[in-house]
Amino acid sequence: MQDNGIGIMTVSAPKSLNALNSTVLKEIDHFVSNLDTKKTRVLIVTGDGEKSFVAGADISEMVNLYEKEGYEFSKIGAIAFRKLETLPIPVIAAVNGFCLGGGCELAMACDIRICSNNARFGQPEVGLGITPGFSGTYRLAKLIGQGYAKEMIYTGKAIRADEALRIGLVNAVYEPAELMDKAMEMAQKMLKNAPIAIAHAKRCINESYDLCADDAIELENVAFGKCFATEDQKEGMKAFLEKREATFKGK
Repeated sequence: MQDNGIGIMTVSAPKSLNALNSTVLKEIDHFVSNLDTKKTRVLIVTGDGEKSFVAGADISEMVNLYEKEGYEFSKIGAIAFRKLETLPIPVIAAVNGFCLGGGCELAMACDIRICSNNARFGQPEVGLGITPGFSGTYRLAKLIGQGYAKEMIYTGKAIRADEALRIGLVNAVYEPAELMDKAMEMAQKMLKNAPIAIAHAKRCINESYDLCADDAIELENVAFGKCFATEDQKEGMKAFLEKREATFKGK
């Protein structure tokens, strides 16, 4: 679904609270792989219904897997979520309820998470005898620090929306009825800015985490310079000096 440059990806498996089986994961991969980021400049990810964003991976599919099959299942999700994470556009997770296991991992692959006040976040996998499988150990520690990440993963506990806000897992908490409006409002603000500049900034933020300080700073220097080869930079600065709103074309 698209609305004037804002795309919406809705995970829909209502009988299982939008649980992620291999079919749903492949559908996410296909959607992300084929997304036209020239037409869709901001993507909102949410779940179908009012109870759940994504309640986790589909345990009924995993129960009889052996090591090789478990690895392959993990890779399907990890690859799809990495593609989502590296899209050159902003991605907002609008978390509308349960956000557990693979659901939390999906949300963490997005740039920004906002949620309804009935949301619950957790990585309960150890209670099933497994680890997080879709890059949760990596992204959760990156987002909230190793201490909180280890506590959530080792205990398998679910946390409420207010706690997720306190530790920095989400940016804001809203009433369920206003969640998507708030996501659209944020997306509209992003649409007003230069898409190439946003893409460069996103890449710098994502890649700098795993670089030393000097390399991260150089990455930003290069991105900054590349912006000056764009029409958007000329338009943005000219509009500022002329005291008018800029019109960016992504060129």
